[in-house]
Amino acid sequence: MGRNGSVKRGAAAAAPPSFTVNPADYRLMEEVGYGAHAVVYRALFLPRNQTVAVKCLDLDQLNNNIDEVQREAQIMSLIDHPNVIRAYCSFVVEHSLWVIMPFMTEGSCLHLMKIAYPEGFEEPVIASILKETLKALEYLHRQGQIHRDIKAGNILIDSAGVVKLGDFGVSACMFDRGDRQRSRNTFVGTPCWMAPEVLQPGTGYNFKADIWSFGITALELAHGHAPFSKYPPMKVLLMTLQNAPPGLDYDRDRRFSKAFKEMVAMCLVKDQTKRPTAEKLLKHSFFKTAKPPESTMKGMLTDLPPLWERVKALQLKDAAQLALKKMPSSEQEALSLSEYQRGVSAWHFDIEDLKAQASLG
Repeated sequence: MGRNGSVKRGAAAAAPPSFTVNPADYRLMEEVGYGAHAVVYRALFLPRNQTVAVKCLDLDQLNNNIDEVQREAQIMSLIDHPNVIRAYCSFVVEHSLWVIMPFMTEGSCLHLMKIAYPEGFEEPVIASILKETLKALEYLHRQGQIHRDIKAGNILIDSAGVVKLGDFGVSACMFDRGDRQRSRNTFVGTPCWMAPEVLQPGTGYNFKADIWSFGITALELAHGHAPFSKYPPMKVLLMTLQNAPPGLDYDRDRRFSKAFKEMVAMCLVKDQTKRPTAEKLLKHSFFKTAKPPESTMKGMLTDLPPLWERVKALQLKDAAQLALKKMPSSEQEALSLSEYQRGVSAWHFDIEDLKAQASLG
């Protein structure tokens, strides 16, 4: 994706007076996120010497036409909630769509777990993060939006501990899926966080799918990885559809409270009609005692390498993994499992195809 070039199309979203749609006003610096169709840079907005994040989406690789992509960017620019990342503005530069967003200095919860907390966070921290995320979900659902990609990799944190829900380049899901309300059969990423009704084509789903993903994310923050993460995608699909829902074990997970376990169990109910709304879930006792993340995360964010250094280290690991793909199939399968457990994947898979392979259809 080119870092320079002229705007060939009009802005996808109107810029507030403080931000421009001129690419020359932004100096792209280090990569802080990456995925199948997008790269996120730390950047400097030169007129005000302000640090921002610039998400560069490769329009040639996206399935949707440019108008659909720009409409999605415009929706993102209209977001107005302290716990949801909004777009300051967006515009086309050569073959890329640039989306200008706030820079979240600490990256995602996934970044934090990878670099310093591989076994997950303590319960007070989890409660703080989840409550802020749930407030974001309640807002989006009230606006008629389904996020569809709730996971630790999309929960972002800044140096003060402020939590925002967004999409920082792990997948380009906020832009490459078109109408969020429509039921789709093809997804980007892994099925680990997806609700049973999303994995079962033809059944249809609504905002309650986000509540399931929220429950899976709670387990991810508690253990450092999502449930079923050691299995390949087809196996995860089968287990999600056929097995009892995952949860916090009352014996193995003794360090977690009864309220936390009950809250997770409420989210991970296969019948979507029996899951609570985000608004109702916010009233659960688990969240009533949750402290602000600025308080619980104090001290967790000190002495960590800058975000771009962490991302570079992850990229080097990915490069090493890719080099192993010339190995025999059995060793490639081990590689696939490793990639999946890290929670970052650029796989494209079709649900119907997986069902056929599993002899479900």
